[in-house]
Amino acid sequence: MSTVKLSSRPANWKAAAPEALPGSLTFASQQTLPKLPVPDLDQTLSKLKESLKPIAWSDQEYLAVERKIDDFASGKGRELHTQLLKRAQETKHWLEQWWDDGGYLGYRDSVVVNVSYYYGFDSQPSHLPQTAAARAAGIARAAMMFRKQLKQGTIKPDATKEGPICMDTYRWMFDCCRVPGPQGLDWSVTYAQPGDTGDSGHIIVIRNNRVWKIEATHDGRILSTAEFEKQIQYIYDNTMQEYPGVGVMTASNRDVWAKDYSDLASSPQNSSTIHAIQSSAFIICLDSSRPTTAEHHSRALWHGDLVDGIPIGLRNRWVDKPLQFIVFDNAYAGFMGEHSVMDGTPTVRLCDEVLDMLSDPSFDHGSNSVTLTPTPLDWEITPSISKAISKADIAARELIESQALNFYLTSYGKAAIKEFGVSPDSWAQMIVQLAYRRLLGTEKRVGGTYEAATTRKFYKGRTEAIRVVTSESDEWVRSMDDPNVDDETRMKLFKAATKKHVSVAKEAGLGQGIDRHLLGLKKLLQAGEDIPALFTDPVYTRASYWVLSTSAIFSKHFPVYGWGEVVPDGFGVAYMTGYDDRLQYTLTSRKEMPNASFCEEIAKAADDLYALHCNDVSMKSRL
Repeated sequence: MSTVKLSSRPANWKAAAPEALPGSLTFASQQTLPKLPVPDLDQTLSKLKESLKPIAWSDQEYLAVERKIDDFASGKGRELHTQLLKRAQETKHWLEQWWDDGGYLGYRDSVVVNVSYYYGFDSQPSHLPQTAAARAAGIARAAMMFRKQLKQGTIKPDATKEGPICMDTYRWMFDCCRVPGPQGLDWSVTYAQPGDTGDSGHIIVIRNNRVWKIEATHDGRILSTAEFEKQIQYIYDNTMQEYPGVGVMTASNRDVWAKDYSDLASSPQNSSTIHAIQSSAFIICLDSSRPTTAEHHSRALWHGDLVDGIPIGLRNRWVDKPLQFIVFDNAYAGFMGEHSVMDGTPTVRLCDEVLDMLSDPSFDHGSNSVTLTPTPLDWEITPSISKAISKADIAARELIESQALNFYLTSYGKAAIKEFGVSPDSWAQMIVQLAYRRLLGTEKRVGGTYEAATTRKFYKGRTEAIRVVTSESDEWVRSMDDPNVDDETRMKLFKAATKKHVSVAKEAGLGQGIDRHLLGLKKLLQAGEDIPALFTDPVYTRASYWVLSTSAIFSKHFPVYGWGEVVPDGFGVAYMTGYDDRLQYTLTSRKEMPNASFCEEIAKAADDLYALHCNDVSMKSRL
């Protein structure tokens, strides 16, 4: 019986996940990718000054922070920058550990809502059986086939027009799991083996909180869809009652979960079950919910349903797992991702390819049909574990009840925006800026807007912040509600705003952003050292207080997707610009925030921006 080891975090845990087989296509470009650069200090501070102008509440406030930036540039900042350059020379990636720990693994609130993200899938293809068991079985086989291709290194590396980009985080996609750290820092464990060809392994299926193990291969082959379906149907048929909701503990505060984890794993029986979960290729959660609306589909994936005060969804999950496919009783489905070692783009590709496979009538579902039986892995529930589950239930209920979510589709999409000659991403971001300013009803900003930019053109690159709020965007936003400004002027201001946004986004993707550089400089401050005045300045801190956390992905298979807000008085803004006929927005926040009003403002701003451009076209046609 395999069990987990209770230990402190290994120093080299990140190196444990193997790449694909030697000579693989997937990882062929890894060693030739450039290292993440350290931007020039003067350029970073010049960009910082520019980014703070629309955030400052007065000229006096701005002049004060500008002086602090100049003092930093000529003093402590120069010293820290020299140290950062040295670190960059001596390491393969100067940011990796700081970002892993500071951004994710040191975070102690629940990962649910706060960190995890979700994708909702489109309907089961009409040529396939329309049952939940069939839906889960198809996902199981297709995901195992993707896993096999990844392990054998036959998946083409992700790429831009400029060439391949970093595939490092794919090492943490399968056969691994996050572990709650007893000293305030989590880590991930991997059970992937060097040289594995993907013809072995198991998956975990959870139904009514009961954990089942399915061997996903037999005699060196991946199970057929029919073989998966028989076993999944067996699980449905043999899990009629509710079992102890141990999974909800994974949604607790991380320090609480670390203590509960130690208690849970102290039982050999439970330790064996934890080992099976952590070492599984992925998890399929068979949830009893039946979502039919976009909002319900979103919430059922994001944090699971709450029924009579019981978090039935989170009881049926293990949120430390990087890959959880969720199948509902009406065959709706989706995905919940753990964010710490892998950003959204790799899991978008995984889910996209899985759903592409299943949409193809010629997909190889396999022809074998041996009789296999899944293995139940039941927990040993002690009084202390029972108490911990009850406490986790209460915390999960409070978390779920604290959240609001709204969803909106515009009446036009990428096709029209491109006809107007505008970047769809910049267009979508300007809608958000206009809507938020109208929502606030004031010139005074309480924080900044974060848009994620990928830095995967660099070795082990992950993300950089695009600072969306600019003087140009603010000037355009003001013009939209100023009766003294004509449409021609508004168009000029809009073009300037989108041009600036494209420029800032490009710089971020080239590793020339502001925020990761400043994070590195802060991290080099030693205990007991005086903190530079810049880092405590109100304008500086306000600018990186992300009241709007925004990001875009695209899949034709995701009718819904999103995540939670990152500050208590902020919003999560997930959007898609890839559809020709619509833009898709999901807005999340705490319930005390005016979420519905913000959604209404998004709708109005989208219409106003479209009308502005239609008027411009009409006006030009009359000339």
